[in-house]
Amino acid sequence: MSPAKLLEADLAWPLWDEEPLDGAFQLETPDNTLHTAYVSQVSRPWLFGYQPATANGRAVLILGGGGYTQLMVGREGIAVARWLAGLGFHAFVLVHRFPTAETGAQAPLDDARRALRLIEQSCLSQGGLGVCGLSSGGHLAAALLAEYPANWTPAETEALRTEFAVIGYGPISTNAAGRTIIPDKPPLEPPAKQALYDAVQPDVQLVVPAPPTFIVYSGNDPVVPVTNAYRLADGISRAGGAVELHIFADAPHGFAMDTQGLPVAVWPSLCEAWFRQNGLLKQ
Repeated sequence: MSPAKLLEADLAWPLWDEEPLDGAFQLETPDNTLHTAYVSQVSRPWLFGYQPATANGRAVLILGGGGYTQLMVGREGIAVARWLAGLGFHAFVLVHRFPTAETGAQAPLDDARRALRLIEQSCLSQGGLGVCGLSSGGHLAAALLAEYPANWTPAETEALRTEFAVIGYGPISTNAAGRTIIPDKPPLEPPAKQALYDAVQPDVQLVVPAPPTFIVYSGNDPVVPVTNAYRLADGISRAGGAVELHIFADAPHGFAMDTQGLPVAVWPSLCEAWFRQNGLLKQ
């Protein structure tokens, strides 16, 4: 079986080596479908591409959530990729490493930066390259819009700029020491995960000018406080970027693409309209 077939993709690339897919990561399928699939362990990161029927010349890097301890490649990865490919984007789902004592706090960000480079080198993003991240993937997506921490040594020495961003229910900075909104909030485990959140606080570290950004959150999210949405929107605006901000009063954490029966179900349609308004669906 080709590597791409594992996630029903059209393309599959290792990020840092030429090793085969076997043993690169552990894929879990609780109900034997990819819809609920998640990755529980990553040794070697991979990038999976989904091709549109009619390309608009642009590409999007998709970063799923999972709290940096697992990765929701189904609902927050493949499903998002298929939606974006249906709009004409070359869509890429990243299976990145987690921050651990072995990999270090910077591993997810280094992998995401490397993924952008591979997409750019593929010549599939000549009309523009964007990023879409949900939950912890929203934090990682925002990190790609920010300055790389000065006390880290980047694996990719030259950062690529993204032309647009879609960020949903990500913990942008409320996990960072000194910026939490929960009194006496204990440090997150493992320590490398807390170190990542402490070092990367995108709302106050954004590169100027920030790209146009679509932001979508739940107003009553019990996991990621909506404060993160307001902080990110303010940061993007201060960095010169145009912000489209949607806060749905009642929606669960991890609403993704498939939460039905609530107003939040329309967010993909709103995002599509935003793409169109910004000329991102034109060939």
